[in-house]
Amino acid sequence: MIFIVLSMLPFFMLFEMKKPRAREWVPLAVMAAIAAIGRIVFAPIPSFKPTTAIIIITSVVFGPESGFLTGTITAIASNLFFGQGPWTPWQMFAWGTIGFLAGVLSKFKILNKRWKLCVYGMVSGFLFGWIMNIWAATGFINEISWKMFAMLYVSSFWFDFTHGIATVVFLYLLSESWIAKLERIKMKFGLIER
Repeated sequence: MIFIVLSMLPFFMLFEMKKPRAREWVPLAVMAAIAAIGRIVFAPIPSFKPTTAIIIITSVVFGPESGFLTGTITAIASNLFFGQGPWTPWQMFAWGTIGFLAGVLSKFKILNKRWKLCVYGMVSGFLFGWIMNIWAATGFINEISWKMFAMLYVSSFWFDFTHGIATVVFLYLLSESWIAKLERIKMKFGLIER
């Protein structure tokens, strides 16, 4: 747990080194709130939530550091409803990593088409699950082995697959219009550049 918390510090420091103005925090806070609310609204459907898609969309527009921050805030905010616990830093790290990678890939124009975003969204569903499986292994398994990890990953496959499909669906439905709107907001107010 300490390793996960310490591994997030450089990302927060990168964002802080940009010396963001208060108005640059607002769209990130709003997007994190929307992602958290989306997670709560879709709670009855296991693993099928718009959360990861919203984090990716935010990252594509505002960049890697902003994506990481949005992912971490989303985990904390949504867990105010679901409950905080030792899994929260891992969720923060998982969604933050997904956001950071989306921002980096977007910088290099790798996520410049909707179908590419959707492919990344599918991969993100599994990435989130893989990171959370490490938490499950270190938190609940006494004797960690490759066999136990394999069993853990096999047992989580359908949850990760559903998470990936949900992310693809929401990216397909939302990405073009939301990215266009967020780009306009970014340009109008001179917010954080990628």
